[in-house]
Amino acid sequence: MKSHSSELLPPDWFLRVRLKFRHLQLFVALDDCRNLHRAAERLGMSQPAASKLLGDLEHLLGVSLFDRHSRGVTPNWYGESLIRHARGMLTSLAQASEEINALNDGNAGTVSIGTVLAPAVTLLASAVERVHRDSPHLEVNIDVDVSRNLVPRLRDGEFDFAIARIPSGMPAGDFVFEEIGEEALCFVCRADHPLTARETFDLASMLDYPWVLQPPGALMRQRVEHLFLHHKVAPPQRIINTPDIYMALAMVDKSDSVTVTTREVADLLCTQPRFAILPSTDAISVQPFGLISLRERRMSPGAAKLMSTLHQLIRERKAADGESQARTPTHYRDVTL
Repeated sequence: MKSHSSELLPPDWFLRVRLKFRHLQLFVALDDCRNLHRAAERLGMSQPAASKLLGDLEHLLGVSLFDRHSRGVTPNWYGESLIRHARGMLTSLAQASEEINALNDGNAGTVSIGTVLAPAVTLLASAVERVHRDSPHLEVNIDVDVSRNLVPRLRDGEFDFAIARIPSGMPAGDFVFEEIGEEALCFVCRADHPLTARETFDLASMLDYPWVLQPPGALMRQRVEHLFLHHKVAPPQRIINTPDIYMALAMVDKSDSVTVTTREVADLLCTQPRFAILPSTDAISVQPFGLISLRERRMSPGAAKLMSTLHQLIRERKAADGESQARTPTHYRDVTL
């Protein structure tokens, strides 16, 4: 078996090698199980049949897709590429059945979206509510996570689109990115915290208390550390790490801890008399997020309608923000990286 092919695959290579639906299932099963026998069992076929199915395809392609070893199999670069596309195709076919079933039942189909936290709180919720006025039976699935987890799942076909940032290292050319805006951050503590009695904002005094922050490397954590360094103050050292805002607020509610979240989340969840938002003369924000879709994938009608509604809401919000900024002079220093 050659380790690489001397000839480029033509656009219709899958027809020439007679790629089968069973091949796609086998790629995914081998990736999950990393063992030919267990993968064959999952698909209800014999190991020799699975081995022949894989071997015949590798022979027609002229490349090895998996490295064989005593413990099982591991996909190489060629295999990883085919597995990724196989997962995307199988997911798309599953979504097609959901849409057809929904349309047969008189519904408007299904939309799956991945989003970072702040847009899910206001922007996406408003868009879904507006779309449901005309399409009440549109089924909307929303998954909230961080960008580095969402975008690979978008690429693999799990989402119709995402509201996130394109992580470093991802091929930006695969995506269409439409910027929405930055996320403003704020400090939150319990309502009767000693810091709320202070008249001035003092970063150094905040080091006397424990912090609940996103794990190291997270954008929100980086912004907090940069703010302290910007003011020549050592960043907090007494830290509980969690990406979950509900866990963070539970800790803040029961202790003298301080946390950081987006302003939109704080306005929704951190209200009096339980929590307090500490004043700050510095504008803290994280880099812009946006609508992300796959450049070569056509959206379903339901997803396209929701995306169009999001565009309209973004235009409305930018217009409102522009009027607000025109009325309010900026007197703070922006410390975004």
